[in-house]
Amino acid sequence: MSDVGLATLGNGLRIVTDRIATVATVSIGLWVDVGTRHEPAAVNGVAHFLEHMAFKGTKRRSALAIAEEIEAVGGHLNAYTSRESTAYYAKVLKEDVALALDILADILQHSTFERAELERERTVILQEIGQANDTPDDVVFDHFQECAYPDQAMGRPVLGSPKIIRKLSRKSVVSYLRENYGAARMVLSAAGHLDHDEIVALADQLLGAMPAERSVSTEPARYVGGDMRQERDLEQLHLVLGFPGLPLCDPDYYAAAVLSTAFGGGMSSRLFQEIREKRGLVYAISSFAHSYRDGGLFGVYAGTGEDEAAKLMPVLCDETRKLADGFTAVELARAKAQMKAGILMSLESTSARCEQMAQHMLIHGVPFDPDDIVRRIDAVDDAAIGRVVAGWRRAPPTLVALGPTGKLEDFARLEKRLNG
Repeated sequence: MSDVGLATLGNGLRIVTDRIATVATVSIGLWVDVGTRHEPAAVNGVAHFLEHMAFKGTKRRSALAIAEEIEAVGGHLNAYTSRESTAYYAKVLKEDVALALDILADILQHSTFERAELERERTVILQEIGQANDTPDDVVFDHFQECAYPDQAMGRPVLGSPKIIRKLSRKSVVSYLRENYGAARMVLSAAGHLDHDEIVALADQLLGAMPAERSVSTEPARYVGGDMRQERDLEQLHLVLGFPGLPLCDPDYYAAAVLSTAFGGGMSSRLFQEIREKRGLVYAISSFAHSYRDGGLFGVYAGTGEDEAAKLMPVLCDETRKLADGFTAVELARAKAQMKAGILMSLESTSARCEQMAQHMLIHGVPFDPDDIVRRIDAVDDAAIGRVVAGWRRAPPTLVALGPTGKLEDFARLEKRLNG
């Protein structure tokens, strides 16, 4: 059983806790409601750079001391940057939760951003970008994002470009922190064997003096779509075909998720069975539904051979058009069961529960309620699926291909196929 607690500090920091008395650990973290889409174009990648630098030393702790203190109690620290949020979190034994929160509060408020550390981390991030560029089934999604949202914040890569990262100044990193990290835009989330009042008291002591509001600018997301192809000497062609999706708070959000699961969410899905199992046209194929505050993307990823690409696209377009006819009752039930099982299984992880609570608070302002989510999934029907698919006709599709693209048909023909 779990017990959810809520509190808000005087500076607007929201606190959500999920007590689980049957475990011996606590996952705890701070989620900030800013990410890559809140960066000016000239410093694209600064949010991710800041996330890296947070662990590189504070006024009280060196980078080594941060690592040693958390590992001395068997815990671990981590962080990530996304397009709309940034997270800093830890997992420790229940008796070490005060240490974990002290370190998290320290790195977010008292990091020194020493120039030597910054230069070392600049090199690390450039290597990270290079590694991503060497992984075509990863970087193709960055290209897809850019093609769907060209010349705007939502389309820029989380890691930034080597050109910008090489010249990004210490002042830019520090300014981004000071201008964007306000307590009212943050959620402190914790899940595990904890005491809610203790967490609140610690937070007030360690984070109560953090400035409340920051004036964060958010450029609206404007889906455009189009065609982007990059010829590369690769064995496989990596491609993503997509359409405009739904915002996080859209009433049909869960319909899009069920649709994605049934269409390409597993080995029993339509795409896997029709395109890989029956025809052998791909090694990998899957669909996805990505949602943001004011927009979203629905898409299909496929990894295929150069010769198979010409045969793949007509079949993929046919299967996409068939979605207008909906799914069978068996397909729909199976997709819902997959989703519900995934949610319920995740409840066994304190880390997953901590993140679910934090993200739900950031987006919806209320704690994550698995029973409510299950009800929303169960409520998805043919009409909701139909509304999602109909929404794809609002704008052109997006096609991105990376690899041997020579046998891939042109974009105009692709559009004609999709429109029947």
